Amino acid sequence: MLTHHLQNALEDLRDLIEITESDIEDIKKAEHDPQFERLSLKEEKLKAFETKKAMIDHEISTLITSNPNAELPKLLNEDQHQLLDELKIELQKLHDVNKRYAKMVLVVSNLYNQFLEQIVPTEMQGYKKVASKSSAILEVRV
Repeated sequence: MLTHHLQNALEDLRDLIEITESDIEDIKKAEHDPQFERLSLKEEKLKAFETKKAMIDHEISTLITSNPNAELPKLLNEDQHQLLDELKIELQKLHDVNKRYAKMVLVVSNLYNQFLEQIVPTEMQGYKKVASKSSAILEVRV
C-alpha cells in the first residue's frame, strides 16, 4: 500500500510541476486566462498530493509501530526507497519551479501597479489609498 501511495504522490507532483511550467510559459506571453483556468486543477492536484502524503505518513507510522525494534530504512523495500528518493527530487523541482513562477508574478504585479500609479496616482488619507487629483494622464472627477 505504501508503494501505491508513493507512486500516486509522484504523479501528482509531476502534474503540479507541469501545470506550473505551463503557467510560466503563459505569463511570459502575457496570456493570463489559461493560468486562471488551470487554477482549480492546480488546487485539486495539491489537495490530492496532501491527502496522499498523509496516507504515506500513516503507512510509515504503522510500519514503525508494528516493528518497534527495527529501523525505518530496514522496514522499506528497494522500490520504496527509490520512490522516496524520487519524491524528494520532485519536491525540490516543484520548489524550484514555484520559486521561478513567484518571481515572475511579482515582476508582473509590480509592473501593473506602476502603470496604474502613473495612470491614476494615489495618496494615503489615513489608512486608505485614494486617487489624487494630480493625474498626469487622466482627469479625476470626484
